[in-house]
Amino acid sequence: MSGIYLLLGSNIGRRAKNLERAREMIVSHGITIKKESEIYETAAWGKEDQEAFLNQVIEVETGKSPQRVLFIVNMIEKEMGRERFEKWGSRLIDIDILYFGDIVFEEDNLLMPHPEIQNRRFTLAPLVEIAPQFLHPKLEKTQAQLLAECPDALAVEVYEHQEV
Repeated sequence: MSGIYLLLGSNIGRRAKNLERAREMIVSHGITIKKESEIYETAAWGKEDQEAFLNQVIEVETGKSPQRVLFIVNMIEKEMGRERFEKWGSRLIDIDILYFGDIVFEEDNLLMPHPEIQNRRFTLAPLVEIAPQFLHPKLEKTQAQLLAECPDALAVEVYEHQEV
């Protein structure tokens, strides 16, 4: 299935390398990356007193179920050393399932589409770069429309720096 979008984020350590490693691990689990956005830097959202994040959206293709993809991304986060101490806290790696095609799915541990897409510029900017006309299956708006209406005022800039 195509039209599956994942958001990668990191604000600890070598952030760009963390995103690269996450992409490599996703591929190693049999998930194909079809498109990658640029990497964007943004101030932390939700809990502002922490380092800036690097974020990237990737479009992937897989025959795996949404639950299996969730299991894989959670396993990758754990293998990379992510520890969950506080909501919206600093993290070595964060991988969110944004969309799984046009599937609307609601379970305790998995909501699709991701319920905060329309409120997060750091998610919408890279989404619009690679899928501006992709339609949100519940809100029935394109990603470009959602970005134009997004209430989030945080600056989101293409990341230009090289980390050593």
